[in-house]
Amino acid sequence: MDGFPILSLITFIPIVGMIIILLLPSTNKQQIKVTALIVTLIQVVLAIVLLSNFNYAAGGIYEESSFQFIDKFRWIEVPTNTWIGTIKIDYFLGIDGISMPMIILTALISFIALVSSWKIDKAVKGYFALFLLLDTAMMGVFVSLDFFLFYVFWELMLLPMYFLIGIWGGPRKEYAAIKFFLYTLLGSVFMLLVMIGLYFSTTEVIDGSKVFTFNILAMMDKANFTVDGILSPLNPNNLRFVAYIALFAGFAIKIPMFPFHTWLPDAHVEAPTPISVILAGVLLKMGTYGILRISFPIFPQITRELMWYIALFGMINIVYGALVALAQKDFKKLIAYSSVSHMGYVLLGMASLTTTGINGAIFQMFNHGTITAMLFLVVGVIYDRAHTREISAFGGLANQMPKYTGIMMVAFFAAIGLPSLSGFVSEALVFIGAFGVDTLRTLTIISTLGIILGASYMLWTLQRIFFGKFNEKWKDLPDLNAREYIMFIPLMIVVIFLGIYPSAMLDIMNHSVNTLVTFLFS
Repeated sequence: MDGFPILSLITFIPIVGMIIILLLPSTNKQQIKVTALIVTLIQVVLAIVLLSNFNYAAGGIYEESSFQFIDKFRWIEVPTNTWIGTIKIDYFLGIDGISMPMIILTALISFIALVSSWKIDKAVKGYFALFLLLDTAMMGVFVSLDFFLFYVFWELMLLPMYFLIGIWGGPRKEYAAIKFFLYTLLGSVFMLLVMIGLYFSTTEVIDGSKVFTFNILAMMDKANFTVDGILSPLNPNNLRFVAYIALFAGFAIKIPMFPFHTWLPDAHVEAPTPISVILAGVLLKMGTYGILRISFPIFPQITRELMWYIALFGMINIVYGALVALAQKDFKKLIAYSSVSHMGYVLLGMASLTTTGINGAIFQMFNHGTITAMLFLVVGVIYDRAHTREISAFGGLANQMPKYTGIMMVAFFAAIGLPSLSGFVSEALVFIGAFGVDTLRTLTIISTLGIILGASYMLWTLQRIFFGKFNEKWKDLPDLNAREYIMFIPLMIVVIFLGIYPSAMLDIMNHSVNTLVTFLFS
């Protein structure tokens, strides 16, 4: 694969599809949908090619040679007549064991969401063009090794998601879209300021001379850590401390971490089902991925000092999200708050700064993406038929829709963390990693309440919707069709396979996570 720009191809092939769609007549809806489907299917194939050629033994944090499938060239070069000198920005792509699972997840969820979008009939051309633009933005975040390029992809995601919610969403779609946009834009402003600050405190040798750089790997070089009093990282007057908090807040909004979580339930409830699948399956992972890729290795000493506080917010997410989910009457909002809770496990595992905990956190990111995608698809299927999401409106659906109920139970029990399903392994690793750190032991014990509360709201929902007295109003509801099987079966296979053989995913990330942990404490 040396020299072949496969990362550029997997990132930008949706843009090619988008251009083709924009050139097609608006009346040719079927051809537009088929074009989008083919593009996402090609992306899945490319992700499989990447995985089959991935070197599990390669790793590293700031050595360029430790990243794989590198695609790098000078993108922007602007001379200035000031002390700044020439601004040089590279187009720099590369992956390691931390980003590889996210690439697989993005390709898979994009394909599943595209299949779920087949019944979209309003402004079809605009919907699928925006969908593919969103796909490129998400993939670009996970492959970028230049902060400027990372930020471009991060911001690019905002526009299509805003319109996909605001045009194709539910009754309160405008409110939800604006709220999502403002929250995420606020985080982006923090990120922009930190990015500029890091640019002027990071140098690398280019063409024989030192220049300022947006290269993320150069920012991780400890030779650049002497800026502004690194020996007192918790001093608020220290610009590196301020930068860390601002950058972390930008990523935390995307997770979403308490108290920045309030945009998520509104966005989920009002978004069409495929966009909820994308939102929960991929977009939330961009926040935790950004922390692992940028915040932790660029600010290792401050990360070590603040690990207890990160774990605290993880614990709050877990327990608070589960308690609020338990109180929900709307099926989709319940799943939305369960996402808040389950992303708390990711924060807790990351905060442990152990190989076990961070492996569990990344694995949980992947598992949450697949499991929650199934859960939102479950909600979407019943809403398409019944046109209501009120849990109390149902009852006894297991007899009427047995195949749908069977798939739903796999998703529910995976979310609970049942052994032999993927969610169990990642949560176990998170708790083992965090419990092994003395200062986090109490927070970890409290966080285990999330398991009990999660089982409570999931099983209670299962009982109210699928068992008990049958509501005769739904006697004509059809079971799953062929298109819906295509949505569910790949996700179900992944959930079961990784529950039985988690090493298939853990082996991908192990070496890179080990190197990250070593770097954080070196």
